[in-house]
Amino acid sequence: MDRGLPLAVGAMLLALLLTGGASAAQATRNPVRALAAPVCADARPSPVINAVPWTQERYAPQRLAAFADGRGVTVAVIDSGVDARHPQLAPAVVPGRDLLDGGTGTVDCASHGTAVASIIAARPVPGVGFRGLAPAARVLPVRISEQQVVDGGTVGRTVPPAALVEAIRYAVSHGAHVINISVVLYQDHPEVRAAVREAVDADVVVVAAVGNLHDRGDPTPYPAAYPGVIGVGAIGPDGTRLPRSQVGSYVDIVAPGGQITAATRVAGHATYEGTSFAAPFVAATAALLRQYRPDEPADAVARRIFATADPAPGGPGSTEYGHGVLNPYRALTERPAVGPEPDPPAPLPAEEVDPAAQALSAQRTGDRRLALRAAAAVGLGALVTLALASVLPRGRRRRWRPEAP
Repeated sequence: MDRGLPLAVGAMLLALLLTGGASAAQATRNPVRALAAPVCADARPSPVINAVPWTQERYAPQRLAAFADGRGVTVAVIDSGVDARHPQLAPAVVPGRDLLDGGTGTVDCASHGTAVASIIAARPVPGVGFRGLAPAARVLPVRISEQQVVDGGTVGRTVPPAALVEAIRYAVSHGAHVINISVVLYQDHPEVRAAVREAVDADVVVVAAVGNLHDRGDPTPYPAAYPGVIGVGAIGPDGTRLPRSQVGSYVDIVAPGGQITAATRVAGHATYEGTSFAAPFVAATAALLRQYRPDEPADAVARRIFATADPAPGGPGSTEYGHGVLNPYRALTERPAVGPEPDPPAPLPAEEVDPAAQALSAQRTGDRRLALRAAAAVGLGALVTLALASVLPRGRRRRWRPEAP
């Protein structure tokens, strides 16, 4: 099962279907079946995909590199861990936190978090077509789950909501500028809501997948539906929404999520599907903006991403496409209005008119005019006198005859 995991990721939802703080051991009460946790053993590396993915033909990271590459920006990946052994991720991953087994979060039994992190920050390698959108960014892994949905059943361990709270707070306290959450809760937990609010208040850009349960009635996904979180849906290479990508007011923007090339654990690459892999494109764009516009707060980064999105079916505000399709190049290069227009200045209050003061002012104005006229007359007289004093003696000397040429 472990060796075939990358091939099954296309059907993977990696949803944390938790209720009331239930642990994985209590998951048998849920409508999905709970199976034994898989053993995380080393597998043979997946094949390297040399072709340039369609997403890079669309977004052209080499054009983005002229403006930003994510250098100096930390992106927390709250997921199934990130395998730091992967050649394209080893320089990017910094020690994080493992809330499943303890450790630094650099173990990934599911390849899910590794794939997400690689879409953000995989380093370029000669002979490999795939690379991350922000290839100089740091990745801070926080491991909270290895759950996946295979054949309609939930497989693997996960953490209760309290641990997700701890994961978010850990990311904030350890310098994350952006947090990517490609796992989904389908129940609102006040403590998770509070942790997200703390992250937003701490000027962190929080990006979350909206989930893949459109065929099950679009249950509200958290934390994507929380205020201040960028909820990301998925499109395929043809630009249309993936059939399973959820629809609702929580969809703020869409990004590539179909036929996605990304890294697997250990080494190599695989093809992935779902909103989990759309979210990191937005997180990477946020990382580029946080480097290129370091003084711009997180909410302005989000508004800039929305304002520069490409048009999508349904127009801005669509429940399927949100503000439109992510466009990192436009987000970096255009100068949209990213804040509310300032209110026009209030008209100054009308001054009360004092008749006596008005009369005095008019009298002073008249006096000034008379004084100016008198001064002008005196000045003109002085000029005439000077002219006569010069001309009369010369005329007398010539006896008023014209001067010879």
